[in-house]
Amino acid sequence: SFAYFIIKDKLPRILTKAIDTLHRHKNEFFEEYGEKGVEAEKRAISLLSKLRNELQTDKPVTPLEDELPDAPLWNQYLDYQRNLSNGNGEPSWFQSPWLYVECYMYRRIHAAIAQNPPIDSFDVFKEGKAQNFFESQEAIIALCTYFQELLKNIKDLDEKQLQEELFKLLQVSLWGNKCDLSFSACEERSQKASPLQSLENMIPYMLVNDMEKIWSLLVSAKNRNIDKSKFRVDIILDNAGFELVCDLVLADFLVSSKLANEVHFHGKSIPWYVSDTTKHDFNWTIKQLQSGNHMWMSRCGINWEGNLKQGVWVYHDHMFWTLPHDFGSMAEVAPDLYAALQKSDLLFFKGDLNYRKLTGDKKWECSIPFHQALNKFHPAPLCSLRTLKSDTQVGLKPGQGEQIQASDPEWMTSGKYGIVQFDAGL
Repeated sequence: SFAYFIIKDKLPRILTKAIDTLHRHKNEFFEEYGEKGVEAEKRAISLLSKLRNELQTDKPVTPLEDELPDAPLWNQYLDYQRNLSNGNGEPSWFQSPWLYVECYMYRRIHAAIAQNPPIDSFDVFKEGKAQNFFESQEAIIALCTYFQELLKNIKDLDEKQLQEELFKLLQVSLWGNKCDLSFSACEERSQKASPLQSLENMIPYMLVNDMEKIWSLLVSAKNRNIDKSKFRVDIILDNAGFELVCDLVLADFLVSSKLANEVHFHGKSIPWYVSDTTKHDFNWTIKQLQSGNHMWMSRCGINWEGNLKQGVWVYHDHMFWTLPHDFGSMAEVAPDLYAALQKSDLLFFKGDLNYRKLTGDKKWECSIPFHQALNKFHPAPLCSLRTLKSDTQVGLKPGQGEQIQASDPEWMTSGKYGIVQFDAGL
């Protein structure tokens, strides 16, 4: 299966890279913390090497032994996996659901660092995320320039023009999802060209296009909004770097065009899937833009910090996003988060991992309705913006999946195809 090659080839490469990163920072740890730093680095490397060995030799998945607050939930989930196996031995790396063991690996990477102060806040993936941002500079400048020019006359746009701009920026946010370092096993995935120039060419690769539905939800709320009730959009983020900038531009557009009054962002509370956005990445990105030596880039950064200060934008993280559970169990496992999402008027779920968790990462028939695959997860109207990098996809027209399969057998996993898929909720 596709999952087998990910576990066998990609995950060990990611672990090797994490070990190498710690090793390269040895002198820095020594300068900052003395011998304690070097000792901590050695212990962390030893834990990661042990993890790599367990993975490659298909050892049973072991309970977490750290004191971190989510450990009991992880260990309960392991018990759940044991019960699923019906006594067919312990869940192991190659005999368990892909989503589970992949999440488990990132949680163990986090534990290896977090258990070893004084380097316990070190992010082994930080350099890759920063590199993706810097290598995508030209594309970021092009996008910020386009957007700042658009803002100059946004008040004069009629509905048709506003819709056109929304569709453009939704597509930019969608295709920004191609820049994914866990997918490329940390190899370079930066965006070189302006993302706006290729949108027309990408239309045939959009397998589901529900942009009209999103537009009608937003515009009817805007037209109804005489009583000034707030319209709230939430973006459940995926990758830092170029993709994050695309998401921030979309968020700014929604607020500036008065299609939304506030935007809430949801990131990860620990380093996750190599390039996922943490609070540090979120703030760092805005700071980098602010201090950028390009007028429109720094204008974006300054405006966005202003949005955060005024509370028009709000950043959240929650432990649930880095658990192995699919979203169907959110109401039970994290009722506080589910209740928070119910306050939203529209949820955007970015990227492939969020899609896998939305649909339970099952081998669905491609034509099963999206609403059904969401398995009772309906806190609010929601939309997935995702390029396909794993073999789960629902909501296609009958025969559509088979037709693409015939011409492009890798269609589900190549990252070449994308969806803007909407579910109106209950």
